[in-house]
Amino acid sequence: MSEKIIMLHDLRAPALAVPAAPVAPGGVLVDALSRPLHDLRISVTDRCNFRCVYCMPKEVFGKDYPYLPHGELLSFEEITRVARIFIAHGVEKLRLTGGEPLLRKNLEHLVAMLRALPTPSGRPLDLTLTTNGSVLARKARALKDAGLDRVTVSLDALDDAVFKRMNDVDFAVSDVLAGIDAAHAVGLGPVKVNMVVKRGSNDDQIVPMARHFKGSPTILRFIEYMDVGASNGWNMDEVVPSGEVVRRISAELPLAPLAANYAGETAARWRYLDGGGEVGVISSVTGAFCKDCSRMRLSTEGKLYTCLFATRGHDLRALLRAGHDDLAIGGAIAQLWRGRTDRYSETRTADTPSLERGARKVEMSYIGG
Repeated sequence: MSEKIIMLHDLRAPALAVPAAPVAPGGVLVDALSRPLHDLRISVTDRCNFRCVYCMPKEVFGKDYPYLPHGELLSFEEITRVARIFIAHGVEKLRLTGGEPLLRKNLEHLVAMLRALPTPSGRPLDLTLTTNGSVLARKARALKDAGLDRVTVSLDALDDAVFKRMNDVDFAVSDVLAGIDAAHAVGLGPVKVNMVVKRGSNDDQIVPMARHFKGSPTILRFIEYMDVGASNGWNMDEVVPSGEVVRRISAELPLAPLAANYAGETAARWRYLDGGGEVGVISSVTGAFCKDCSRMRLSTEGKLYTCLFATRGHDLRALLRAGHDDLAIGGAIAQLWRGRTDRYSETRTADTPSLERGARKVEMSYIGG
């Protein structure tokens, strides 16, 4: 069978429009549904060394896949400039994603550059990173020394055979666990572990994962298998609803609900009744949280996306490289956010593939989860 090619980058992205009379940022920016801009997720690479079946399946992302050339990626200086502009608009949290962000050479230099950015309030940025953990053990100290606050690690099974089927590159669970331990040891915590649950693939790992991390400083979260992009062959039958996840765990390790840490938190929190810590469930399919979404996403080569399920991006790199000043670029970003009406998860139906039939959503591996 010939290899299927699904381009990660968005060839249709229009350049952002610069307002005729940009207004200086005021520190608070709200969209058309009154949602404030608070988080910026920055994808630093379109490459990953895993071929997870729900994200970058090998039959699509094979050895000859045409990734972006280095010159098309935003430089660390460009990323830092964009982050500074977003901070002026009220962003207080930056998350570095990919692909696998730790594959970007000298990433700790970018972390240090971002750490040095001042905020209008004087409070330090919340600077985080999501990783598959494959090289975290040897990168954790450098990342912490550069100023990273904490990490989120993707781990989809505790059983080695199941995990290797999920990552499809024969990578062992023990190496990811070593990365988690290293992150704790250097102070990159609280470490969160995200498990994407796909029925028939790894749902038998729900309780073993809960048992393993119960009583530890790691916060385990279960994510419903999502209909992001076009490469993962998503089917609603493969979704394990968060309610079922909670019931399975609570049947053996009794749980009780916890209040959210903050408004807009994506994970519903549950505590172990015996005091053994907590778990979270992210109901990305069965329990939409669009009404509190405060996130903008920046792709590897400088496209802005206002939703994880977007069908197109907006070209910011063109403005950066055309010589526009920060006020003009900030005005373009403000105009985009103020017009934002995205609420895909709230309008999705059980037959998600029929929604906007023919419209190809951006791949999760391209803009991060």
